[in-house]
Formats: sequence, C-alpha cells, structure tokens
Amino acid sequence: MAKNSNMAFFVAMAALALVMNSVGAANTYEVGGELGWTVPPTGTYAAWASNKTFTVGDVLVFKFSTGNHDVAEVTKASYDSCNANSPISMATNGPANLTLNTSGEHYYICTFGGHCIGGQKLSINVTGNSSPAPAPAPSTSSPPPSPSPSPPAAVPAPAPSTSSPPPPPAAVPAPGPSTSTTPGSGASPPSGNPSSPTTPSSPPPEGSASPPPPPPSAATSLRVAGLSATFLFIALALLF
Repeated sequence: MAKNSNMAFFVAMAALALVMNSVGAANTYEVGGELGWTVPPTGTYAAWASNKTFTVGDVLVFKFSTGNHDVAEVTKASYDSCNANSPISMATNGPANLTLNTSGEHYYICTFGGHCIGGQKLSINVTGNSSPAPAPAPSTSSPPPSPSPSPPAAVPAPAPSTSSPPPPPAAVPAPGPSTSTTPGSGASPPSGNPSSPTTPSSPPPEGSASPPPPPPSAATSLRVAGLSATFLFIALALLF
C-alpha cells in the first residue's frame, strides 16, 4: 500500500511539473539571430524584435566578442541620444544573458564609440506573466433566509385602579344642651325699625297677671328618692 502511495505521489509531481513548464516556461531569445550583437550592416534591431512577444521571465542572449562590444541597459532618453554615462546595468563579457524581470519598455545599447549611432541598439516591450488567471471559485452563496414570523403585538396590561375609596360620612355633631330661657327671664329686644313710632301699651289691669309657678316641693323629691332606693333593694335581692 505504501508503494502505491509513493507512485501516486511521483505521478502527481510529474504532472504538476509538466503543467508548470507548459504554462510558465520562460523563452530564450538570441538577439539579432545569426547576426548576433554587433553593428548591423543594414537595418536595425527593431525589425528583429517586431514579430516577437516578450514576457516577464524571458531571457535575452547577447552574443558578442569580449573587448569588441558590450551591452548596457539605459533609459529612454539615453537610448534616444546614445548616452552611456549613467546605465541601469552593464555587461562587458560576451555572451551576456539578461533576464527580463519587469514589464514595460526596456532599452539596450552598445557603449563603444559610434556603435549605438551605427544602429547597435535595441528597444523591446515586456508584458506581464502569461500564466492563465485562476478559475473563479464556485459560488457558495446561501439561499436567502426565510422571513421569520413577526411576534404578536403585546396587549398592554390594564392599569391598576387608582380610585380612592369614598370618604366616610361626616360625623353628625350631637345636639347641644337646650338653652331655652324660662318665661319672663328676659325682655324681648326692641324693634329695629326706627321709622315707626312706638305706641305705649296700656298697663294691664290690676290683678290680671298670673304669678310664676312655685318651685317643686321637697315632698316630691323625697318621693323620687324613695322609689329609687326601693328599686335598688329589689335588684340586690334578685342578685343574691
């Protein structure tokens, strides 16, 4: 079983290597073809580069004799004026292999006197990596959630009754003792009408006025006291 696992692992690695080679394999270009890197007798290197596509990772091979030529990467301004005073990079030994590490415009010249003006210069455009973009991941969007039922509206509880009990009836005051005066104890107030003259009344005939009633006799008081004592004795006899 372990042997089968090892075989499967090696097969997978080999397949991966093939895929990587087929997708991201770098190309190698010999600048100028059979002519190599020199002062061209006719034309320029622009004709050689016109039918080629350069990508990041490709390699340029400049074939030249050491001491007779060199290759310098320069800016566009230096390329146009054939100025080699401030090169980006320099290779003096041939052949020189230069790897294209960045995309965009790249400019190369030979710094030997008169070679750049004679046409020993190269300008190329480098594009990004040609590896295919990864396939988009499958959509894993979840279905929209079902709407949850809204809870029933809460019925408000009745507020507690705050009505106060009816007040107790007001106490009726006990009648006070009678203050009626005995006849003849006081004189009636005079009439308040001053406009009508008072007519003097004729004096009552002599002997017509009745005398006031005599005070209660002492015999009556003794009789009441005797009755009370009799009832008291009867009550005491019943109790004992």
